[in-house]
Amino acid sequence: MNGAGRYAPSPTGELHLGNLRTALLAWLFARSTGRRFLLRFEDLDPERSDRAHADRQLADLTALGLDFDGEPQTQSDRWASYAEAVDRLAGRTYECYCSRREIAEAPSAPHRQPGSLRTYPGTCRDLSNEQRADRLAEGRRPALRLRAGGASETVQDLLHGEVTRMVDDFVLRRNDGVWSYNLAVVVDDAAMGVDQVVRGDDLLSSAPGQAYLAALLGVPAPMYAHVPLAVNASGQRLAKRDGAVTLARLARQGVSAGEVLTLIAVSLDLAGPTERVTPALLLERFDPAALPRRPWAVPGSPAGSLRA
Repeated sequence: MNGAGRYAPSPTGELHLGNLRTALLAWLFARSTGRRFLLRFEDLDPERSDRAHADRQLADLTALGLDFDGEPQTQSDRWASYAEAVDRLAGRTYECYCSRREIAEAPSAPHRQPGSLRTYPGTCRDLSNEQRADRLAEGRRPALRLRAGGASETVQDLLHGEVTRMVDDFVLRRNDGVWSYNLAVVVDDAAMGVDQVVRGDDLLSSAPGQAYLAALLGVPAPMYAHVPLAVNASGQRLAKRDGAVTLARLARQGVSAGEVLTLIAVSLDLAGPTERVTPALLLERFDPAALPRRPWAVPGSPAGSLRA
């Protein structure tokens, strides 16, 4: 089969157990369907990204036994591609001078659907040249938004089925000149031949907008699989601050990468708690339809659970 899957972390720190679990799932989905598996570092924000973090992340993924096709790619090398994509959207974008506070305090957009995520209220959608000049004179720097016009888009998700959402006028370029995730991910997936995207289900709501943008750019949207997140004992999304949840911290407690792989495999119902496994063995057992659909509550002391 042609096509590819990918894992695309942001190099802003070490990967935690939830990140590693999603990476393993992305690898399993890709390899089980005969796809290539690619690595991309989403380092758009120069103030938060660090090459040392990218190197550490690659080392951790390799320690788990995951392999990739080709060399890792970085978004910071592809700014010209994003600019070219925006040029192709001529007439479908507009400058936005709103601050986050102004957006938060503005009345809801008139086409907002009950229960939907808050959308941009359209404050700057139809500014006159004089109004834009006034905002520039105030020292405001504009972001660039997509003019979606209240459109809706449907995507197919391997775990969630058919998902339809209204498309927001989302940001394509921030007011500091940094390209947005929603633009870059569409451009990069198309350029890399990615037709299968496996990522955390916190990003499910963004998929229809990305598919809509793909259609505007004349590139195919991928098939999605949004997988459950890892959460801490309080049910909150897992973070590095939750303790020994990175390979480096667990290694300092005497826990090997192989034992961590077992812990993750157990959470996916792919192994017993004391079984030593490899990605190749998990691939033989992998069945997307049998995956747990609830968030993974990471043990309060992963090291302790592995030693029990």
